[in-house]
Amino acid sequence: MIVRILGEGQYEIADAVEAHLNGLDAALESAVEAKDEARFTEALSTLLEAVRRDGTLLDASRIVPSDLALPAPGSSLDEVIELLNNDAPAEA
Repeated sequence: MIVRILGEGQYEIADAVEAHLNGLDAALESAVEAKDEARFTEALSTLLEAVRRDGTLLDASRIVPSDLALPAPGSSLDEVIELLNNDAPAEA
């Protein structure tokens, strides 16, 4: 799995830690859905730290499709909600 941290780079994640990271991502999504800034900040920090710790940073010259894109460190809940709304498919 390839994870991109916006503004930072891409990390290759081993299959063995993918389930753990998916759980952390679910906690982040839950905080966004609840519009809970404190939970969001904690969940984002925890997820980014895990990706950096458990992933292998890819060389910047190697660009591959990402399976997951995460907000940049320091992103606010409002910024992420706006980003998600801009990426949402238009409703018919």
